[in-house]
Amino acid sequence: MSFAFIFPGQGSQAVGMGKELADAFPAAKAVFDEVDAALGEKLSDLIWGGPIETLTLTANAQPALMAVSLAAARALETGFGVKVSQAAFVAGHSLGEYSALAAAGALSITDAARLLRKRGEAMQAAAPAGTGAMAALIGKVDVEIAEIIALEGSAAGTVVVANDNNAGNVVISGSKAGVEAAIVAAKAKGVKAIPLPVSAPFHSPLMAPASLVMEEALAAAKVMKPVVPVVANVTARPISEPSDIRRLLVEQVTGRVRWRESIQWMAETVEKGGGGVSMFVETGAGKQLSGMVKRNAPDATTVALNVPADLEAFAKSLG
Repeated sequence: MSFAFIFPGQGSQAVGMGKELADAFPAAKAVFDEVDAALGEKLSDLIWGGPIETLTLTANAQPALMAVSLAAARALETGFGVKVSQAAFVAGHSLGEYSALAAAGALSITDAARLLRKRGEAMQAAAPAGTGAMAALIGKVDVEIAEIIALEGSAAGTVVVANDNNAGNVVISGSKAGVEAAIVAAKAKGVKAIPLPVSAPFHSPLMAPASLVMEEALAAAKVMKPVVPVVANVTARPISEPSDIRRLLVEQVTGRVRWRESIQWMAETVEKGGGGVSMFVETGAGKQLSGMVKRNAPDATTVALNVPADLEAFAKSLG
């Protein structure tokens, strides 16, 4: 059986996430300790004690979700002998790409935590509060329709497709005026448009100042070849070369998250003697990505590794 580890992005955070893993596995607790040391603060206290409003702040949520993902991956390896290198691929949704890279050994946990803190701060600072917006297009919509809606909205201001999650779930992002106009255009086409409670217009050209910050930060970070190919958000194809990893992480700040294409490509690609990825293992917090997988690759199975029992069941399923 060919499987891939996938790592969640913002929106999956919850107070208390990862606590059971840290209590049960010393290797998981060590991940939270390393992240705390890297940031010079007890982020773990916020993760496990809240409040959710503070945890949800971009600069906190990004390293926090990475910590939980890596805690699960390390617990799976030390507790049950299942290594990331056994996967055909790894991939992560937006900030989850940093989790995927750290899990695959391309980034240290310390560097991933510091990069994500900087990324969160830079993305928040790139667009003054109230100037940007994002909206989810839900229902009878695919990326082609979403692009038309974004184009119509762009007459009022910048608006682009930010996340192509799956048919029936596409996110647009840009200036407040542009997104508001796109919402009107969507409703005129019978597409449900829901404004998202976000603090900045992520994955849009308005994030250009943040991409410059990350270009400098990534140039200084140590990036190694991952032990398993990482399917990049920007290209929906695997990457292994450190220079490509750096370049695409910079492009990812303003670029589209091609999640639908990433999942479909992995499911259809013959790799390691198999017939494509047949199981997607969501590693860390929540089950948001599992729902997207079922819409993009209906024949694939999904597993979410949130608590110790999940890890044990998955390990047993591998035989």
